[in-house]
Amino acid sequence: MAIWLARKGHPVHPLAPGTKTPAPNCPDCRDGQHPPQECPCHALGRWCHGFHAATTDVPTVLRWWEAEPGFGAGVSCGPARLVVIDVDDHPGPLPDRGRLLPGIPVDDRVDLTGLQSGFDTLALLAAYRSRPNPCEDTSTLRVRTPSGGMHVWYRAPKDGPHFRSSSGSSPKVALAWQVDVRAVGGYIVAPATRTAAGVYEALPGERLPAPLPLWLMTELARTGHSVEDSPARPPGGPVAARQLPHVRPQGRTQAGERVLTRLVDEVRACATRPAGAAFSEKLNRAAFTAGGLAATGHFDPEECRRLLLEAADHARPHQPRRNRRIVETGLCAGSNRPIHTEERP
Repeated sequence: MAIWLARKGHPVHPLAPGTKTPAPNCPDCRDGQHPPQECPCHALGRWCHGFHAATTDVPTVLRWWEAEPGFGAGVSCGPARLVVIDVDDHPGPLPDRGRLLPGIPVDDRVDLTGLQSGFDTLALLAAYRSRPNPCEDTSTLRVRTPSGGMHVWYRAPKDGPHFRSSSGSSPKVALAWQVDVRAVGGYIVAPATRTAAGVYEALPGERLPAPLPLWLMTELARTGHSVEDSPARPPGGPVAARQLPHVRPQGRTQAGERVLTRLVDEVRACATRPAGAAFSEKLNRAAFTAGGLAATGHFDPEECRRLLLEAADHARPHQPRRNRRIVETGLCAGSNRPIHTEERP
């Protein structure tokens, strides 16, 4: 599995046999005080300092596992652009309602009977946002953990925002109660790794990470997981004491297509004017509107992203990275302002 992951571009590092913790450092590193990023062992092909030593170099990986066939495999999430939703199923008392969904007060009239794990709080968050539950997303790699939890693997946009790791037990930066995030500054245990508690087992469905859904990208930014941001405290009403909204099927409605097509055409038309066409303003407006349409199910988020990037790269083919940055920022901002069929941008 380690070789396969390395060949897929996921930097791997050894985990101590039978555990989910990195293999021990060499004696010099155990006793030394140097920063992991400056460790001289990495240039020598050693595995000191856990995920800081992770590599995609296949000969190095082969040497590591030949030295200790019992190693498990960890994947360094940051360099791999991975964002893994780590859902826990730990027994324990339910926390205060204010800690279930950070930044979203849960109304006292909402019946929480049966809510007892991260599976429940992530489902609650997805239903509140009218989006599919990531734990049921067969389009991406999902891994069942020995403790009964789940790792849902996603791939962040190459030129999009960076997200950091967090712990679901934190009251300041968390996606939900018992829902951790593994991203920049962290690692994830690879599927097929065996520990004393059991095996990390890939569940039926896709075996590779799917693109990070737009709505989860927005939630990560909202809850302070952006690397460049501080924890956010956005305004917002409580989860109402009503039946949570039904998840809309993702697709394209006539109303959504009519609104977005006009704006995308304006972006494409900028190709006839290399300057002075207000290209950035038009692309940002189209992306913001697309995010709002996707938030209410009038357009599939990935279809929005594809249409916007195609139009932007047609109009300004010399700046693909800047185009993507404008699109991702606009989509993320627009998803916080859902657009319904009766609304117009």
